[in-house]
Amino acid sequence: MTRSEHDVLVVGGGVAGLTLALELADHRQVTLLRPVQDDIGASRWAQGGIAAVLDPRDAVEDHVQDTLIAGDGLCDEEAVRFTVTHSTAAIEWLVALGVPFTPDPTPDAPYPFHLTREGGHGTRRIIHAADATGQALIETLLERVFGDPRIQVRDDLQAIELLADAQRACCGALCLDAAGNPVTLAARDVVLATGGASGLFRHTTSPAPACGEGMAMAAALGATLMNLEFQQFHPTCLYDPAGAPFLISEAVRGEGGRLRDIHGRAFMADYDSRAELAPRDVVARAIHAEMQRTRASHVLLDVTHLPAAQIAHHFPTIQAHCQSRGLDITRQPIPVVPAAHYSCGGVATDLNGASDVPHLYAIGEVACTGLHGANRMASNSLLECLVFARAAARALREATSRETAGDPAPHRAGGEAPMPPAEANAGLQELRSLMSAHAGIVRHDAGMDEGLRALEALAERYAPFWRRQRPSVESARLHHATRLAILLMQAARQRRESRGLHYNRDCPDRQPGPARASRSRLAPPE
Repeated sequence: MTRSEHDVLVVGGGVAGLTLALELADHRQVTLLRPVQDDIGASRWAQGGIAAVLDPRDAVEDHVQDTLIAGDGLCDEEAVRFTVTHSTAAIEWLVALGVPFTPDPTPDAPYPFHLTREGGHGTRRIIHAADATGQALIETLLERVFGDPRIQVRDDLQAIELLADAQRACCGALCLDAAGNPVTLAARDVVLATGGASGLFRHTTSPAPACGEGMAMAAALGATLMNLEFQQFHPTCLYDPAGAPFLISEAVRGEGGRLRDIHGRAFMADYDSRAELAPRDVVARAIHAEMQRTRASHVLLDVTHLPAAQIAHHFPTIQAHCQSRGLDITRQPIPVVPAAHYSCGGVATDLNGASDVPHLYAIGEVACTGLHGANRMASNSLLECLVFARAAARALREATSRETAGDPAPHRAGGEAPMPPAEANAGLQELRSLMSAHAGIVRHDAGMDEGLRALEALAERYAPFWRRQRPSVESARLHHATRLAILLMQAARQRRESRGLHYNRDCPDRQPGPARASRSRLAPPE
């Protein structure tokens, strides 16, 4: 088995991983694992923008309060204030890097870049690059990373397991190369930036959704996971069963888009006084209810009343993509359906991105910082990536690190031929169907109990393959997804209330008193 030593190992190359690498490279050697599929991961597909206090008429306190309201009592207020307070500096850093944000041509504009408004926000504070902000960020950050000789980018390896030393401190990762050969990367510090767990569900807003692999790998070392039950379903994913997933940005409703049932009736005012600008959990449940009421497979998002020039200016990517599928959104409403979009839970971290496993950090969607609480407010996700990646970089600059990477505890090697990819993928599809049926937008006790039994049976069926066969990327993904799905279902079943993104029709009210975060742990492997 090949082994090499590294200083800081960053697993994942979305906005969070790239930002940390750039901010840390002046001080420490960085190795960035960025598999090819990261190019079509969640960061690149983020359309709406980044929430920040930029307009002189806006205020930190207003952004904080909007976030706390959206989080439905479960936000960590210290984390919220930390994030919002550092929002302006994060945007200034991106502007200095050359991210092509959309300018505001209005002569008396209070801020040089156009700011839009999205659900849950009390004012316009979303800076964006047309309707492809994630793509603009990734392309700008990648150009800088590839141009920095101090950052080693590896796109030929896939991490499948984190390694620990005898003291249970993280000391690297076990990877597979393109031929399936094991490669050990020992590291003084490891940073997970692997994304969320939307891939545990059948319908998602990303063509290559993460299945929570980073969360499960961290849990296997003993890291605490928090608030796994709060899975956000984006209200408006393009409904096209024959095509790839495509997100229709929150900003479409922010600019005046109206939700209608399949008969053309606007319905959001029936569910919330904020109508289309209600938080995502409210909108997703309203759409779910309307689909059930009308026995329809989707609802409609209508922008035909907006000027065609306004649509083309604000949503060129969405308009072009819909046009490529035969849909003229200036004349026809967009068929949409809720889809798994963002994991509010993840690896519990402090304000520096540090987990409770020594030398293991987590940033971006894989982490649970306390910012989002029970429901992420629109466009706070990219902000969290930036703020906490920069904070983790500062902490790692000053950290008292080991002189060398720890010595990993022995792990299995060899074994029988890997599980056939088709078999592993079939198991993952079965898992996704179970999760969508029993842990979706609306849950109930009997369904979650049934889902948990089925997931445990699935885990038992595939466990022997993981233990005795050589690992593959596909079998590792199934193994991690199964363990995480069970933890998510358990957390949902144990929460005896409905709050934010978790709605249980058997206990539809919030529990009185302060909200409590849920915590999940796996025993370290023997």
